[in-house]
Amino acid sequence: MRILHTGDWHLGKNLEGKSRMDEQELFLDDFVDLVKENNIDLVIIAGDVYDSSNPPARAEKMFYDTLKKISSDGERITLVISGNHDSPERLVSAGPLARDHGIIMVGTPKTIVQCGDYGKHKVLESGEGYIELEINGEKAVVLTVPYPSEKRLNEVLYGEMDSEEERVKSYSERIYSLFNSLKTYYRDDTINLVVSHLFAMGSEESGSERSIQLGGSYIVDGKCFPSEAQYIALGHVHKPQIVPGTNKRARYCGSPIHYNKKEISFDKKCFVIDLKSKEEPKIEEIKLKVYKPIEVWKCGSIDEAILKCKENSDRESFVYLEIETDRYVREDEIKQMKDFKKDILEIIPKIKVNIEENNIENISEKSFDEIFKEFYKKERGVEADEEVVELFLNVMLEEGEEDETH
Repeated sequence: MRILHTGDWHLGKNLEGKSRMDEQELFLDDFVDLVKENNIDLVIIAGDVYDSSNPPARAEKMFYDTLKKISSDGERITLVISGNHDSPERLVSAGPLARDHGIIMVGTPKTIVQCGDYGKHKVLESGEGYIELEINGEKAVVLTVPYPSEKRLNEVLYGEMDSEEERVKSYSERIYSLFNSLKTYYRDDTINLVVSHLFAMGSEESGSERSIQLGGSYIVDGKCFPSEAQYIALGHVHKPQIVPGTNKRARYCGSPIHYNKKEISFDKKCFVIDLKSKEEPKIEEIKLKVYKPIEVWKCGSIDEAILKCKENSDRESFVYLEIETDRYVREDEIKQMKDFKKDILEIIPKIKVNIEENNIENISEKSFDEIFKEFYKKERGVEADEEVVELFLNVMLEEGEEDETH
């Protein structure tokens, strides 16, 4: 069986107010070709299809159009689970219509998938948290654990008569208990898989994931995954990586697009896995394109920044502009930069402070208004009048009071 593992598409996502849907559409077009060129039998999308529980209409259309194309009239199975960004109910609402195309939607750990024909393949058996598939004569048992919030875990694992001691078990222990009960459905004559959306210990976050940790209780140990699983397809972490301690079987494919400037240092990928029952997986990494790069431009002066924007005005990229300067950047200079370069996300002045030794006074002995007056005169070249000083001090006082209330 030939499997493709992807996830964390985050359709509808913005970056500093700039839509990423044009790039996402280009990715999805290439993804359809990738699935067909690699003769994939089973596509796994490991959660966070959308960036929010209420995605824009264009994002939903992109998703459903892509599912229809990769299904090829039911020639292959596509298995989709929900992530922490998705609304499980909204994601699976099209499930009955998608079934003819070989598409299986799983919203929560309690989901029971209906048995029967899915396109040209079958769901032979199912229950809360697992399905048995027959694809081109081969059988696969897949443990399906969409984003397991503590509430959803409690619904799956605990009845009303369970003790308080059972309920306060760590999140990781409860995930272990869930997989331990589900792995009983594995057999020697089936391909045995896991698909889930969670954060496994030792995984490296990349910056644009919405944290699902609460005092560490939302992190699971890699040992919670069943050793009998031949491949564990995970979503949530945006950097492609192997979960430590899982013998390279548990992997995050990562997001297909750089969604944050912290992500630009590593390649985006998806994984193609060749599997037979009782055999080790053969895993191929496929590098994905960068459709519109996120760049950080470091400039030594305001004039250099303006010139760089002018020289790169036709360059297709999102830009964070860092400028070393000994003064604030004027509005007319900001306008000039943005007129030249349309996709500047943020202008970050790096103020160079040059303080001569004989001017270094004990700042702790000065009052706040004195420090402000000195700064104001240095920047504006004129003394701050009392009205400005009073306004500044009032604002600072209000912020201080707000901080104390939080």
